[in-house]
Amino acid sequence: MWYFCDILGRVRHSPFIGLYLLGFWIAPVSLHPQCLDFKPPFKPQEDLQFCAMYRNFGCCDSAKDQELMSKFYKIMDNFDNYGYANCAGYVQDLLCQECSPYAAHLFDAEDPSTPIRTLPGLCPDYCSQFWLKCRSTITLLSDDLQLAQAEPDQVHFCQHLELEDPDYCYPHLLSNEQLTQNLGHVLADPEGCLQLCLEEVANGLRNPLAMVHANDGTHRFFIAEQVGLVWTYLPDRSKLEKPFLNITKAVLTSPWEGDERGFLGLTFHPNYKYNGKLYVYYSVEIGFDERIRVSEFRVSPGDMNEVDHASERIILEVDEPASNHNGGMVMFADDGYLYIFTGDGGMAGDPFGKYGNAQNKSALLGKVLRINVDDNDRGPLYRIPSDNPFVHERGARPEVYAYGVRNMWRCSVDRGDPLTKEGKGRIFCGDVGQNKFEEIDIIEKGRNYGWRAKEGFSCYDKKLCANSSLDDVLPIYAYPHKMGKSVTGGYVYRGCEYPNLNGMYIFGDFMSGRMMNLQENKNTGQWNYHEICMGIGLTCAFPGLINNYYQYIISFAEDEAGELYFMSTGVPSATSPTGVVYKLVDPSRRAPPRQCHYDPLPVRVKSKLIKFRPKESEYAGFQHISQSVLSESDKDWLQELMDILKEQGTAVVTTTLPQTTTKPPRHTRRKNRRKKGNGAVRLAGDEQGRDDRGRVEIFVNGEWGTVCDDLWNMKNAAVVCRQLGFRFALKASKHSEFGEGKSLRILLDDVQCEGTEESLLDCQHTDIGIHNCAHYEDAGVICGNSDYVDA
Repeated sequence: MWYFCDILGRVRHSPFIGLYLLGFWIAPVSLHPQCLDFKPPFKPQEDLQFCAMYRNFGCCDSAKDQELMSKFYKIMDNFDNYGYANCAGYVQDLLCQECSPYAAHLFDAEDPSTPIRTLPGLCPDYCSQFWLKCRSTITLLSDDLQLAQAEPDQVHFCQHLELEDPDYCYPHLLSNEQLTQNLGHVLADPEGCLQLCLEEVANGLRNPLAMVHANDGTHRFFIAEQVGLVWTYLPDRSKLEKPFLNITKAVLTSPWEGDERGFLGLTFHPNYKYNGKLYVYYSVEIGFDERIRVSEFRVSPGDMNEVDHASERIILEVDEPASNHNGGMVMFADDGYLYIFTGDGGMAGDPFGKYGNAQNKSALLGKVLRINVDDNDRGPLYRIPSDNPFVHERGARPEVYAYGVRNMWRCSVDRGDPLTKEGKGRIFCGDVGQNKFEEIDIIEKGRNYGWRAKEGFSCYDKKLCANSSLDDVLPIYAYPHKMGKSVTGGYVYRGCEYPNLNGMYIFGDFMSGRMMNLQENKNTGQWNYHEICMGIGLTCAFPGLINNYYQYIISFAEDEAGELYFMSTGVPSATSPTGVVYKLVDPSRRAPPRQCHYDPLPVRVKSKLIKFRPKESEYAGFQHISQSVLSESDKDWLQELMDILKEQGTAVVTTTLPQTTTKPPRHTRRKNRRKKGNGAVRLAGDEQGRDDRGRVEIFVNGEWGTVCDDLWNMKNAAVVCRQLGFRFALKASKHSEFGEGKSLRILLDDVQCEGTEESLLDCQHTDIGIHNCAHYEDAGVICGNSDYVDA
């Protein structure tokens, strides 16, 4: 116990740590506006008449303002003119703190499981003045019995109204520059990195690379996995057990990490509500040839949540000379035409032909294609729009809309400013670079985007780059490979819920996990760059929000209402169920209540519903640990404390922030990972995401691998479980009970432990990487802190 207290003492005396420990929050003062409904404040749609001091930004709309005014007059009716003159100001101040941007702090409501105060937290000097002049209003303002009992004694009363965090007491918080500076704006750290938060929306997905809506008023969203499955999600985030589309048998992909082939794109016809048509883009193998295919499907006439798989019509196929650079984006723009974004054919440097596929307008690879698929039930499957730029150019494919593309990964159409519609219809794309630069482009008709002559703003093929006839358009932004090595294009935010984000083009990088945004300077036409970080400290301490995500950012998405999401995974393999969908949240400001309300059309469901369960748990022991400001010694003793609690059977769940402001942590679904050193172990493969069971994976000589052993026993399992901080090994699972770790090498075989070793490497085993087994024998464990198995 002394050891525990020693560690706790160091926690409480560290000025840089935000730690929720056994009910105590210790943190430096930080900007964290929050209303009594546990959401960010807003700018009221109508002016407030009573609590006018919060008319520009706060937590009350006009209806709440009128309610507080009525309460005020009801209280003040009990006083004569003298009492009114002395106390009206105090009563108004106290009532209007419900409208303060910091109402949740003032009323001690950050923890929704505890009762909300009936009076706001007051600073001692203000409380004393209030008590001396207007103590007779206390029982009228509050029906709290404890407050009524404290009312006769000034010291006792004011102690009752003190806050644990004195920085938030009224009225001193109004003059606290740390709290009032930039209130209502997106919070940025000292390096200018914008701090946003996340809400988990879906999980357990295998490389989710597209999330789209049907624009049919139902507000469903459809998530596509790389293996060829599309799932239906309802507005309450429940998932239909039966897939919307299943073409896994036709889709060409593999479990190799980084394989670019597979189901790559999905979009719904603008008139889907009436014609039931959707379009998909995927990889196929025909004989010995690999191709990309764009097909049209129809929804089943008997089930609005299932595609008629027999309705497939192949719109377009293009031979792929290599397995990479497959493009994959397919979408409709504001003109109603179908846009298809193909890669340059693969390999390095676009080596096909004299100038490469991308510069060759007679090839469909390395292009933005535009076709008309309307009224195609009879006659040709698609027509060429009459204004396509190269319709009359000899030798050019008429489908080509723009060229000079390397491998555009994720494009989007700007909905335009909600009021002015400025920017509406612009097409933004992220184009993956070769070995130096990643770029963001705005696609325009007939333009050349430079590849392979240029990569970003830089010359790649110097001879071709010097050609004066190139006439290429430069990207709006490019970044070097020290920042990231594979751009994932995003969206211009045009949703309703977070007004501060309007006009931000938000995108990411697949390899580095970096989240970024660009904002256009209307005067210069230049796009200004800011990085996006996950909020630190209290910034994301709203119920349901998190501040971390899996590193590999695969794709971005809009829902039917225009809110912004992204998909990422812990293991970049088409078969790894570590994919998660996150919604972006601005914790500094929201839209006024009811402004963003919509009523989804009913959905007729014939399949079983699977209720959504977030992968990120609520706190038990710890809630938020801000490791970005911890020293290495702090991290060590914090880990010691967590180990002690876990050994005692206390549930410990951490929400870890990015280690720096520039690179998020590389999270995966593999649980209980220790410091990465030889012999470290982790668990993977539990479909329900439980921490206490999974396939055993071990880290040796710089790589993770599996343990393959048909002789796997409880002594071996005991070593693993104890290493992960559990007291018991409840089961030694064999024969890949938790799936086959095919994407990893088999590193250990014939393991024989006594049960007391510190790691599996200390047990007898064959040499590292030497084995005579296969992944269908991958070993696993079930661990626990009690001696029974929770099935």
